[in-house]
Amino acid sequence: MNDLSDLARRLTVALRLGSAPIAITFSDRGGEPSPIGAVAAGCVFWMKATERAFSTSASDHANCSVGSYTHGLMDLATATARDDVKTVLAAGWVDERAMKGLPHVRVRPESIAYGPLADCTAVPDVVLVRVDGVGLMGLHGAIPDLAIEGRPQCHIVALAKEENAVTASVGCALSRARTGMPPEEVVERLEATVALDKVMANYAAQHAKDFSR
Repeated sequence: MNDLSDLARRLTVALRLGSAPIAITFSDRGGEPSPIGAVAAGCVFWMKATERAFSTSASDHANCSVGSYTHGLMDLATATARDDVKTVLAAGWVDERAMKGLPHVRVRPESIAYGPLADCTAVPDVVLVRVDGVGLMGLHGAIPDLAIEGRPQCHIVALAKEENAVTASVGCALSRARTGMPPEEVVERLEATVALDKVMANYAAQHAKDFSR
């Protein structure tokens, strides 16, 4: 077992992961077009990378201008001029100020590789894990200054790469629809969090009674 395989195992156990940790590596070398085929957005590659390793080019990410921008594959002016970004701006889902402030990979990569962390032979730029509510609480407990970001969620990759920051995202509606990640997972996370909070509240209440006698 190599160090990265062991790291993947430890993350899976500690965070009770239902999906394998994935590695994301940005390269200045050109790569082959993705064998996955056309996808709606780069976040779809996150789902595919739990099963196999592959390389992608800028054109593989081109169906989502926001993701292309956050991953350094497209400049801001080009992204904001495209129809998909115009749509989210017109709807008010994000505003121009938020779009301009999105973290992004600063140096344009020639290719981006994805794959299971356990299969990596070199340290990747980013390790991405998909956690539930309990896992998120565990992360926050270990890293009190953990940044928890909102929409769109793809910019956490840029934050991790450029700022060397451990960052979490609550996800976004666009990514959930494009990846097929069921919205029920939000409910499951909420239920798990509320249930754990209730257990702890009951414990605290009982503990308080011990001192009120």
